[in-house]
Amino acid sequence: MLKIAAVCVLLLLPVVATVGQSQTGEMLDENLIHRVMDAFMAAWNQHDAHAFAAVFATDADFTNWRGVGASGWANIEAFHAPVFATIFKASHQKYTDIKIRFVRTDVAAVDVHRELTGALDAQGNPRPDRNGLLIFVMEKTNGQWQIAVMHNLDISALPPAPPPAK
Repeated sequence: MLKIAAVCVLLLLPVVATVGQSQTGEMLDENLIHRVMDAFMAAWNQHDAHAFAAVFATDADFTNWRGVGASGWANIEAFHAPVFATIFKASHQKYTDIKIRFVRTDVAAVDVHRELTGALDAQGNPRPDRNGLLIFVMEKTNGQWQIAVMHNLDISALPPAPPPAK
């Protein structure tokens, strides 16, 4: 019986090694990008402008759904601090889907579908829940993925798309 167990273990070793090797390269980078998105969402949900800006590159560009933005890590933090204290102070954001396309091994285009709840208008009244698309260009520097460019599209503000032509 012990010999059979030893043979089974030896037969499984190549499978285990292959699974470990598949965690390299693109799959590892996809997991790391997902972690950046998790940190992005956690910082948003904690309404922490400093942690939010920390997932961006120091020279990153951010543009919100109204076309207003900020460039540079410090400006992205300063842009978000007042809205986290007011219109987004009770908001919660989560992603529902992530699509990653590697342009190069160190550059990725990342589309993130998200849902936003709990936002307020300028008078403090609840706003309707929103669905959107966060569009990122991410770059890997020294083994770490960061957001280089972010654009935010509010899909719920758009009129419904016409059905496809037959």
